[in-house]
Amino acid sequence: MIAPQSGPKRRTLKARYVFPVAAGPIGDGTVTVEGERIAAVGGKMPEGEVLDLGNAAILPGLVNAHTHLEFSDLAEPLGRPGIDFVAWIEAVIRLRREARGRAGEPVELGLQESIRAGTTALGEIAQPGWKTEPFEQAPLEATVLLELIAPSEGRVPAAIESAKSHVEAAGTRRPWHPGLCPHAPYSVHPELLRRLVAVYSQRRVPIAFHLAESREEIELLRFRSGPLRDFLGRIEGWDPSVILPSARPLDYLRMLSPVRRLLVIHGNYLDDEEIALVADCRDRMAVVYCPRTHAYFGHDEYPLAKFLSAGVTVALGTDSRASSPDLSVLAEMRLVARRGPPVPPAELLRLGTLSAARALGLDAEAGSLEAGKWANLAVVRLPDRDAADPHELLFDSDAPVVATWFRGERIGEAGGLARRS
Repeated sequence: MIAPQSGPKRRTLKARYVFPVAAGPIGDGTVTVEGERIAAVGGKMPEGEVLDLGNAAILPGLVNAHTHLEFSDLAEPLGRPGIDFVAWIEAVIRLRREARGRAGEPVELGLQESIRAGTTALGEIAQPGWKTEPFEQAPLEATVLLELIAPSEGRVPAAIESAKSHVEAAGTRRPWHPGLCPHAPYSVHPELLRRLVAVYSQRRVPIAFHLAESREEIELLRFRSGPLRDFLGRIEGWDPSVILPSARPLDYLRMLSPVRRLLVIHGNYLDDEEIALVADCRDRMAVVYCPRTHAYFGHDEYPLAKFLSAGVTVALGTDSRASSPDLSVLAEMRLVARRGPPVPPAELLRLGTLSAARALGLDAEAGSLEAGKWANLAVVRLPDRDAADPHELLFDSDAPVVATWFRGERIGEAGGLARRS
């Protein structure tokens, strides 16, 4: 007689609060995991194995919609708070020149740090020649967006070939998802954007584009002058045809709007008309806000409340350690909760979970605690006090993420990190 095969392992996690995101917080909540998936979320204690986490919160695995892991070995951001944007770019260029030949190590450090911080999915901007091995070994969902630079029309064909090779390299057996990142209006010729739209507008390849990031960029687009124009001239990277005539961020948004998944990185200085366009395209377009990087440069107040009231899909990102102290999405949320702009706490949690998953095209499988989704979880220690709104226990605290689960397996905690088997 052949013994029946056992099904996927089933177990239940219990905590003081469960934050499903798709619904309100659950006191003394439970999340039941079966294999790689969530089987149930609720407040009743099911039969079987139960792991009581005590005074903790179970969140969906956090989603970091924007980072550059190549800088993850930095102990502190480049320069000082309030650094001039062009001076910071120059520091980044120097750092890249000094760091040639050791691109893999910082990325591995960044992936490990991200997992310990509760991140189970991220959008990584990768440089040409990036190493696949760290992403193949790390137990998280990585969307790797290849950065494309083409400041003149003559460099467009090579950039298109790089994009094609990158997308085709991510077959069904690869554990990472391909994406593309034509860098910014001042570093990519409009012809590259047109050709990317022509090739990828009907494909599910996310495209990220740094836009309306700085005052210097807006000045360059409007007047073709200013510190950024001077910098491009110094590095022999200035071609007047790289900027659209009478350009505004709106022109680039219109050009890229046919893309099925567009991440507008930063969007710090989008005007009302541009915000309205992004809101109208919310099913395929998202803005990625990096709060601590925004604060580091001393930008004008971020229009987060205006974005949300207009219906824009907003995701959170950490950016890199070149402009932020670490890779914690929870710390980004806590900065917004403490300094503003004011956002309802449930909506703030959504920015680093379900909305960020939607920006990366992962919301059908991740970003909230719902039956059938991947069992991606972040467990956060809670303070020993009560609050009228349980979200306050998450945001008005420095309590850390103490464990991370990816597809039903515990992968990260203080002092350890698993690898993809």
